[in-house]
Amino acid sequence: MTSAQLIPSKDAVEAAIARVLDAEHAARDAVVDAVDAAAAMTEAARSAARALATRTERRIGAVRAAFEERATAEVAAFDARAAETSRERPLTPDELARVDAAAAALAAALTGSGC
Repeated sequence: MTSAQLIPSKDAVEAAIARVLDAEHAARDAVVDAVDAAAAMTEAARSAARALATRTERRIGAVRAAFEERATAEVAAFDARAAETSRERPLTPDELARVDAAAAALAAALTGSGC
């Protein structure tokens, strides 16, 4: 084979260049499409994250509100019970007798007498 036979024809060279340019154009289009798809996926992920954050804040708010309501009710119940138990009331005759007996027993224990 001679060197003249190894050189491609002008038409073959032009066709090869056209194929390369077409492939380059297709590759650029594919890159643009990939960038657009990546941007869309990024925005979708950000949107999902924002929605999740909103739901989470709403749930946390509901839990806090329920806790505050329950704590307020329990504190009110404690306050009511404290007010009820701290009110002075006269002792019943039976309670007075028990106090007297306890005082006598304490006095006897402290003085050593067997009253």
